[in-house]
Amino acid sequence: MASTTALVYDEEMMNYRLLWDDPECAIEVPERLSSSYERLQHYDLVQRCVGLPVREATEEEITLVHSTDYLEIVKSTQTMNEEELKKTSQNYVAAYFHQNSYRCAKLALGGTLQLVDAVLSGQVLNGMALVRPPGHHSQRSQSNGFCIFNNVAIAAKYAQKKYKLERILIVDWDIHHGQGIQYVFEDDPSVLYFSWHRYEHGSFWPNLGESDFGFVGKDKGTGFNINLPWNKTGMGNADYIAAFLHVLLPIAYEFDPELVLVSSGYDSGIGDPEGCMRATPECFSHLTHMLMNLTGGKLCVVLEGGYHLRSLAESVCMTVRTLLGDAVSRLSGEMAPCHSALESIQNVRAAHAPYWHCFSPDDAHLVHKSNTAGSPPEPPQEGRDASVFEVFLETHMKEVLNSTPAIRTSAVIPEGHTVTLPAGVQVEDQTASKEQTDVIIGDFSELLKTENVLTSLGKMLTVINKLVNKQIRNAIALSPNTSLSAAVVLQHALHVGLQRVFYIHIGDLDSKPLLKDDGKTFFLRILGDEPAEVINSKYQHSLKWGENSCEGSSFIYVLLRLILPIAYSFQPDLILVAAGSNRSIGIQDISLLTSMLQGLAEGRMLAVIPESESDLAVTVSSSLMGFSRARELGPHKCPSVDCMKTLKVQLDILQKEWKMLQCSFG
Repeated sequence: MASTTALVYDEEMMNYRLLWDDPECAIEVPERLSSSYERLQHYDLVQRCVGLPVREATEEEITLVHSTDYLEIVKSTQTMNEEELKKTSQNYVAAYFHQNSYRCAKLALGGTLQLVDAVLSGQVLNGMALVRPPGHHSQRSQSNGFCIFNNVAIAAKYAQKKYKLERILIVDWDIHHGQGIQYVFEDDPSVLYFSWHRYEHGSFWPNLGESDFGFVGKDKGTGFNINLPWNKTGMGNADYIAAFLHVLLPIAYEFDPELVLVSSGYDSGIGDPEGCMRATPECFSHLTHMLMNLTGGKLCVVLEGGYHLRSLAESVCMTVRTLLGDAVSRLSGEMAPCHSALESIQNVRAAHAPYWHCFSPDDAHLVHKSNTAGSPPEPPQEGRDASVFEVFLETHMKEVLNSTPAIRTSAVIPEGHTVTLPAGVQVEDQTASKEQTDVIIGDFSELLKTENVLTSLGKMLTVINKLVNKQIRNAIALSPNTSLSAAVVLQHALHVGLQRVFYIHIGDLDSKPLLKDDGKTFFLRILGDEPAEVINSKYQHSLKWGENSCEGSSFIYVLLRLILPIAYSFQPDLILVAAGSNRSIGIQDISLLTSMLQGLAEGRMLAVIPESESDLAVTVSSSLMGFSRARELGPHKCPSVDCMKTLKVQLDILQKEWKMLQCSFG
């Protein structure tokens, strides 16, 4: 199958460097590109991508954002000697010029626009522009923070002009605030800009008051500028995931963008001397995966910062692997956001509560700065030798990198049943041995009296074995009795050694699974009516949710506020989703659920579907294959007051046990 991921790269963008002694600018080196590209080659990722030729941006494209006077100054650097270059550079903050800077800046911008064209024309689904110089700090009439032309801001203007886009999301996960992008779009409601950044109450560069959470845009753009300031160093995987789940994604789904642009700075990763944060490379896989469920997957990732070469290179590779559709690696470390991160998240939610329906009135209170207490689990990284992180990453990447199964999705189809599944789904024809089947179905023998059910279950057990051995990534099973099948499959998964299974049952439950409160299974039942038996414990829970309608769905709120935070806290080895009758959520919601949950358990998932529901089977299998994206879901509506009250009650109960649910202070 042809690749759906583009890669923009040209070694000519390494043909400039700092010519004089300047400690502030010394970290921006050509090797940032070469080390990243070499690592992509090491993992055989380059050949899997569509290589896009790099072109020079035109002056017309540059002046979509920058003034003609500034353009002329940058052009003039081509003929300057070293002393003139140094003098010109000193007119700006944290900037330097070289005789090749103008040429490289035009290539960086032109390459970014090539990627936008490829994605929006349908040539590819997504891609990464590995470019230099970076762009997100540069402003209308000045270079700033190593940036010359604002690649991502111009890309957004270009997409608006050429493709008539009305809603663009820019996600800036660089550790510095991209004030250049903010200034361009602060009064523009057609561009939603999100940035997290090291801030430390204004003491970290660029030391701007407008980088704090209270600056939400102005005029018509009020509410469309999201600043999430990190007030301590040491933020890690849990903090970043919590920021996406509790701030960015709720607003993004409500905004409903047509294109996502990422200002992809990896100085927010572990080992970087600028960021002093602790996010490991696989974290960027998870962030990328979450964004791929927006806009039908149309995602353009553009390199910004990143100054620890190994951390940068590994993080770039993890991003590209995810764009290509590889399984998302398991996150390392405890999934519990630190106190300072939770305060920042709550302050952002409070600042934006007046502008976005996704935030409830309970979010509309600020946490005072004086309350910021405690510190991240580990000390800041200042002063630690870069070689320490080099050694760590060498070992760490061997542990987290997963192999890609030859088969992505397998299907169990009952005898005599016909359903047309997407291309690439392999129908399972092997069945577990009688001895193995007898061991597992012993507790359910009174219920298993039908031959076709037994045959189907035998194949499901085979599928679980293949999931455990990483022969397949995920699977769908059509069953005459979904709850019974899921109960048996759960027992088998635990029998073969899986330590944690995350099981979601949607609708009626005809056969109860055999559950113990031993931490090996988290069971969530979603139903439209009040359950006859209310289940509320750390590992077993029931939720009433009945908000499906032709006008749109509010299920995204359950997914982001409840399901994904618990799943990330639980860190399962297998995801089991079963659909019963009398469901209160629709087909497209189930598709989004299965798509988003593939970020967990290295993508190992089994979806059990009623054999009579061909439409659901096709939609879910498309999701498992990576073909179905959230853009197909239609509008998202706000939950009813009753549903929000119900959800809040559940959250109040569960957040005491699952720290990723915490996003506010009572």
